[in-house]
Amino acid sequence: MQREVVKRFNKTSDIKVKLTQVPGEGYSDKMRTSMGTPNAPDVFFNWGGGSISDFVKKDMLLDLDPSMAKDPELKKAFIPTILDAGAIDGKHYGIPMRGMQPVILFYNKDVFEKAGAQPPKSWDDLLTLIDTFKDKGVTPFALAGTDAWTELMWVEYLVDRYGGAGVFQKIQSQGMAAWDDPAVLKAAQTVRDLVGRGAFGKNYKSVNYTADGASTLFAKGKAAMHLMGSWEYANQKANQPAFAKSGLGWTTFPAVPGGSGDPKSVVGNPTNYWSVNAKVKGDKQKTAIEFVKFAAKQDYSKDLIANGDVPTTSDATSLLAEHENPDYARFQYDLVKQAPDFTLSWDQALPAKYTPPLHTAVQKLFNGQLSPTGFIDALKGM
Repeated sequence: MQREVVKRFNKTSDIKVKLTQVPGEGYSDKMRTSMGTPNAPDVFFNWGGGSISDFVKKDMLLDLDPSMAKDPELKKAFIPTILDAGAIDGKHYGIPMRGMQPVILFYNKDVFEKAGAQPPKSWDDLLTLIDTFKDKGVTPFALAGTDAWTELMWVEYLVDRYGGAGVFQKIQSQGMAAWDDPAVLKAAQTVRDLVGRGAFGKNYKSVNYTADGASTLFAKGKAAMHLMGSWEYANQKANQPAFAKSGLGWTTFPAVPGGSGDPKSVVGNPTNYWSVNAKVKGDKQKTAIEFVKFAAKQDYSKDLIANGDVPTTSDATSLLAEHENPDYARFQYDLVKQAPDFTLSWDQALPAKYTPPLHTAVQKLFNGQLSPTGFIDALKGM
């Protein structure tokens, strides 16, 4: 898709774009090494948030707000929560360039039908379903415990539901001491309660995601539900196509008792972004800005839909019928468009140095090696 858009753009521009493809593994490290050198890219792919915060501190990225002020339609072109999720200190350094990737509560329709169950609409429903599926010999939730980022999704949603998006926003702005928030403690206590109830079965510590372990258990009916990014649909389509077509269901993460967070808010990866290197000047800078603006065009959105993605543009509703699974596309699009907040995954939102200790603390919480208060202490000590 990116190769095609480069071809389209180059037909319109005297200054040509050259697309350089870099393997995903080690990409962030390579970017950090190349920025500030003569080999640094003029425009580059990133996740917003912590993935670019160090570059912003060193004035390496172009502030795109002046360009949006000159072209108000550019800012209006994207769902506001997604555009803002890539911002640093209120300034926009990225233009959304891929599909949205919210974390969704998926469920196995066949398993639910056999149990005479319905998808959870409340936290009490969710707890009841844990007992229902345990009695049926089915693991309530697939969980890839060898990959800490899958467990992090649970903590992110629980903190959001207990305290709202402002809890993590305060951590981002005030530093690690702000982890000492009642909502974080309550989320950690809820995680321990879920583990104790058997929500994730007994073997989740050895289940993986990258080798398709959790997704296969889920598709084969060994697990009833799976909290995962929206890419789970594409993953199932590739590996379990029959299940993706007729057995895969989806719903929202429920509110929690006593929580002050808006149950319409979502967490996950809002999208990926194009950012522009601040070293780019003159006509090359104008060309770079024109290139990243291509992502706001309808033909770009159509390419995303043809690729199985859901665009982040505010006018994409009319295009969703062309998606291979229109119902799923509309659910995902409405979920994000109606969300008052879209919290970027913590391990992407925080500077990269915090990712290893964050993952370690989350994994130890799930495995019972840290108590809820010990979890808070570990986060504050990062």
